[in-house]
Amino acid sequence: MTPTAAVSPTALAATAKRAARALGFAACGVTDLAPSGAAAALDRWLAAGFQGEMAYLERQAPVRRAPALAWPEARSAVVVLHGYYHADVDPAPGRGRVARYALGDDYHAVMKERLARLGAALAAAAGTGRFRAWADAGPLPERELARRAGLGWVGKNTMLIAPGLGSWTFIGVLLTDLALAPDAPFDADRCGTCRRCLEACPTQAFPAPGVLDATRCVSYLTIEARGPIPPELERGLGDRLFGCDVCQDVCPWNVRFAREAEEPRFRPRPAVEWPTLAELAAMTEREFDEALGATALERAGRAGLARNAAAVLRNTRREVGATQAARCPAA
Repeated sequence: MTPTAAVSPTALAATAKRAARALGFAACGVTDLAPSGAAAALDRWLAAGFQGEMAYLERQAPVRRAPALAWPEARSAVVVLHGYYHADVDPAPGRGRVARYALGDDYHAVMKERLARLGAALAAAAGTGRFRAWADAGPLPERELARRAGLGWVGKNTMLIAPGLGSWTFIGVLLTDLALAPDAPFDADRCGTCRRCLEACPTQAFPAPGVLDATRCVSYLTIEARGPIPPELERGLGDRLFGCDVCQDVCPWNVRFAREAEEPRFRPRPAVEWPTLAELAAMTEREFDEALGATALERAGRAGLARNAAAVLRNTRREVGATQAARCPAA
């Protein structure tokens, strides 16, 4: 199918942004598929071993360096942001803390469905067009594409920060063989001298601003890692069962601009629907699939969540012991 010349690239870009707003996306921008400006930083990061057990990142490196390799027919990338923030995330008694993005339905499915509708809107406007959707499940350098599409900058905590939105957003990318007018990249760095995210990290996972040692990150330890959690890092988990929001919680851009997500499927499930730590430690594969198969927690697997639950329980006992000791010091 050959893209039509009847609709100009500028008009198609405007159509994409209108359709994205109508579909509930918080922001939308367009960029091309030129080689990534973050390729050298990626190579240094991989060489340092900061990817840990995530060998797939090494396999995906060629596409992350040159996103056009993901689909050679693609001419443009439409990049969207969708908010997922919710203020009330304290875990119920006996349950672990879950990162905000995982409190509702699995965001992959929701984002892919909306991206498909965005593609349909573009195809209707152009009278032609092919599309492929990506939402945190492939080799595309999504944060770099979002920056190049003018949506924000990559902060010292490696998160995309969008002016007026902060970093509580999912990134979606729609590749198309249609030509859309690209937006100007976001070249400013508005973090300034702030280091709150770096200093607040409970496991000191940032060896330098903008560099994350994933092997020390609570999100990596509780989701991606398959082996035991190193004892020297376990205490840093605190009550965190799955993921970590600390570096986003303290970011001034989030403190100022965070707003509740409107998408019902991203709203937190009632506390009673989450298994207790004791239940997670003992549940079978079937019970795990029934309880959490439709959520992002499925990524960690039953064994991973059981390991995390045991770590949180040990941390809870340590905290209780420390509190009792502080209240009743030795004579």
